[in-house]
Amino acid sequence: MVEAIVVDDVSKSFRITTDPVDSLKERLLRLGGTRYEEFHALRDIAVTIEQGETVGILGHNGSGKSTLLKCIAGILTPTSGEVRVRGRLASLLELGAGFHPDLTGRENVYINASFYGMARRHIDRVFDDIVEFAELAHFIDEPVKHYSSGMYVRLGFAVAVNLDPDVLLVDEVLAVGDEVFQVKCLSRIKRFQSEGRTIVFVTHAAETVRQICHRALVLDHGQLVLDGEPGKAIRVFREHLHGQLDGASLLEPTTGPASIVGVRIRHANETDRPQLLPGESLTVEVDLRTTVPVSSPVLDLEINDHRGHVLHHVDTDVMDSPLRPIDGDHTVRISVGRVWLLDGEYPLSLKLVDRATGEVLDWRERVTSFAVTNPSRADGTVAFDVRIE
Repeated sequence: MVEAIVVDDVSKSFRITTDPVDSLKERLLRLGGTRYEEFHALRDIAVTIEQGETVGILGHNGSGKSTLLKCIAGILTPTSGEVRVRGRLASLLELGAGFHPDLTGRENVYINASFYGMARRHIDRVFDDIVEFAELAHFIDEPVKHYSSGMYVRLGFAVAVNLDPDVLLVDEVLAVGDEVFQVKCLSRIKRFQSEGRTIVFVTHAAETVRQICHRALVLDHGQLVLDGEPGKAIRVFREHLHGQLDGASLLEPTTGPASIVGVRIRHANETDRPQLLPGESLTVEVDLRTTVPVSSPVLDLEINDHRGHVLHHVDTDVMDSPLRPIDGDHTVRISVGRVWLLDGEYPLSLKLVDRATGEVLDWRERVTSFAVTNPSRADGTVAFDVRIE
């Protein structure tokens, strides 16, 4: 295989002022004595990407994702190490990067494309394709300072993908445009894949990584945590982003007659991995504490997706499993069989009600969550059993 990108033990540090001065007088009095500290954005990153590979970069904010992409693009120079790129490189790393706000979209297309070394004759040939892809025919002769953020993204991406690049670098663009534009971008990326081009992109969208990437990198505080297949990378990314998900929450009691004081998520394989696989079962253990007896308790359970949409809502009365009167400390176990969900983290909310009075005794919004890891390339929320014959 031909190496398209080689990142050879790259580190990048920045000097950060620890005691900034606010006036010229302070600067003169200090006579250059401003104190700094070193911030290590990248530490000894070594990665080789073969020609034709699509690689995603995952990591929390400040993990070094964009810094690594800028080092590959040549925008930043590594403090140590070396980056080598083979072939024509196009990058879309910042919203509207390289656009002059007072110039029109048309003028910015020509200027932006020329920055990449494209001849005017070539720009003339692809100009209509750029405008069509960006869907800006009615605005192409307007100053880009009047463009919305979505229009900026569409024009910038349209220029980058029409440069006929061997290597395409993209930083979070798919998270900015609208849904229709995201589908169009993914379609163009898949076409690039079929043409054997190399693609590297930074994203928080784990489902996109699973859908189109051959492999993924996980960065954490400037260090390469994992370089591997998408499913494993997503799992490691979530563990580093959210911490080791043990599904347990200890809560302070409320001042009312009854409280929810503890919640735990249990499943059969929790000793091997914190996440569920689609189709596995889980148990929600809820610890209750009362200061006075409650004769008619009702426990309410709600499961949401990451957008806050309700996936399931039920209570112990609706399930024909009314709780006995409670006095003191009690634990209620709710079994959820066969969780047919795909990749994601799913928050739980709980409510304790006294049926006799209708009083809400305790309400814990998004008190804990469970995570599901999807071993397939399917996208969405629900894990349907789909077969093709």
